[in-house]
Amino acid sequence: MLDPVTLAVIQAGLQQVCDEMDLTFSRAAFSPVIAEADDRSDGIYSADDGSLIAQGSRGLPVFVGVMQFSTRTILERIRTGQTAAPDPGDIYIVNDPYLGGTHLMDVRFAMPVWRNGAIFCWLSNTGHWPDTGGAVPGGFSASAISAEQEGLRLPPVKLFKRGVLDTEIWSIIRSNIRVSEQRIGDVKAQASALLVGAERLTALVDRYGDAAVTACIRAMRSLAARQMRAMIALVPDGTYRAKAFVDSDGVVNRPLEIALSVSKHGDDLTFDFSNSSPPCMGPMNSVRATTLSSVYLAMRHIFPDVPMSAGAFEPLHVTGIEGTFLDAQYPRPVSGCAAEVSQRIAEAVFAAMVQALPDRVTAAPAGTSGNFGLGGHDPVRGSDYVMYQISGGGYGGNSDHDGLSNGCSTIGISKAPPVEIMEQNFPVLYRRYALHEGSGGAGQHRGGFGLDYEIELLRGEARASFVMDHGRTGPLGAQGGKDGAVNRVEVIRNGTVFVPPHLSKAQDIVLTAGDRVRVRTPGGGGYGLPENRDPDLIAEDVRLGRYTAEEARALWNWQG
Repeated sequence: MLDPVTLAVIQAGLQQVCDEMDLTFSRAAFSPVIAEADDRSDGIYSADDGSLIAQGSRGLPVFVGVMQFSTRTILERIRTGQTAAPDPGDIYIVNDPYLGGTHLMDVRFAMPVWRNGAIFCWLSNTGHWPDTGGAVPGGFSASAISAEQEGLRLPPVKLFKRGVLDTEIWSIIRSNIRVSEQRIGDVKAQASALLVGAERLTALVDRYGDAAVTACIRAMRSLAARQMRAMIALVPDGTYRAKAFVDSDGVVNRPLEIALSVSKHGDDLTFDFSNSSPPCMGPMNSVRATTLSSVYLAMRHIFPDVPMSAGAFEPLHVTGIEGTFLDAQYPRPVSGCAAEVSQRIAEAVFAAMVQALPDRVTAAPAGTSGNFGLGGHDPVRGSDYVMYQISGGGYGGNSDHDGLSNGCSTIGISKAPPVEIMEQNFPVLYRRYALHEGSGGAGQHRGGFGLDYEIELLRGEARASFVMDHGRTGPLGAQGGKDGAVNRVEVIRNGTVFVPPHLSKAQDIVLTAGDRVRVRTPGGGGYGLPENRDPDLIAEDVRLGRYTAEEARALWNWQG
């Protein structure tokens, strides 16, 4: 019988293993998007079915379910002979979205941990590579109509064999991506994180024994399922409906609809997406693993105290995605699925669940990662570059307080890389970096503010691409609150302002020295009726310049 103290210590030890992997990965990576923005995640997975055992507390939530599915896919392909069986020291690489992934830029490594001649568990991590080939620098094609246009797609193959990098496979990868000479630093960082994890995990198992750790893992899964069901018991029985919209698919300029029905029966929740839009022509399709993980991470936002484990997902059932753009099949393009569509899915979950749990769920957050890719040649350094900028936005207000300003995207903990780091690495100058004033939706508790930044290209020629969202409609308010402000993208070339036809999506925009890009990200939705807001709070926002007096009078009927 496993006593509670030992269970708690081993559970914390497994969490610490994942946290150390995360830290190692970020510290050793070359790319600012990993080293500074922390667009990565590490976890421990079952040797039997690939199910999640533990994940780093500072890893991207959207990878919670995704790496579970990709590890499961690797195990199945090994069993069926489609992928070579592992030896000690082997590390697999895979980025195929249709094999339990997200989009091509999220590259996953997986490595078995051996004990007494058998695989005890798997370690896996994901890192966002700045480029994996394809039509545009950075991989965020806004108008791709097939998977081949998005970049290099890798099934599970051994990149490291018995601890040694396979130079032939690495040569194939290098030949298909931009600035490939820089990727070896990220590859070695990603592999090193797994090796550190294996070392720490082995020490933990040596200390407590294989049987005790195995029993702890079983107990963790069971307890997580019980805790999630206890949380679900707080939801009144019934059906809750909501909709969220993607601006467009980047090719056909009309919205895509996510129609969600959440049903509570007993201690389970069913998420039915069957009335959502069909598969789309452009890259806003979502693969199954990302869709399911988006539901999981939304519930993680609502019930943050439930431990990270596959057991937490057992009471959550996702149905009706077949035949919709939320279950992409090859060769449907998917470059926007993880960064943008996943957040619309989470937004739909929030909009449905706030009806059932108004004291626990917020109005909609900004819900876009603000993907901005810039690639070109720096004539001073004599080298090519690919810059990837992500940005925060406002969070929704809630029953207790206003929303957070310039928070990270719904799907992650990634932060925008520091301006100084970006200016050191790329030929750009940030002319502006401030809050997007006035962007928070009005309500008893207003939404948080988005970000307002402007980048100037200093030298050479470059191509810019955008895959963002909420340019057509702002993040949803809740309980009578108003929607947050929309996302705005402007390209200033030779003094002329250009707004993309799809508002938040465009690719291959040619920039020359002196041209600028300005992005204003969405504010969060407001919560509660605006007329119930404390007038002193309105006056303080006006005093600080967050809203003009005219805006405050129009939004809140302010009399100041």
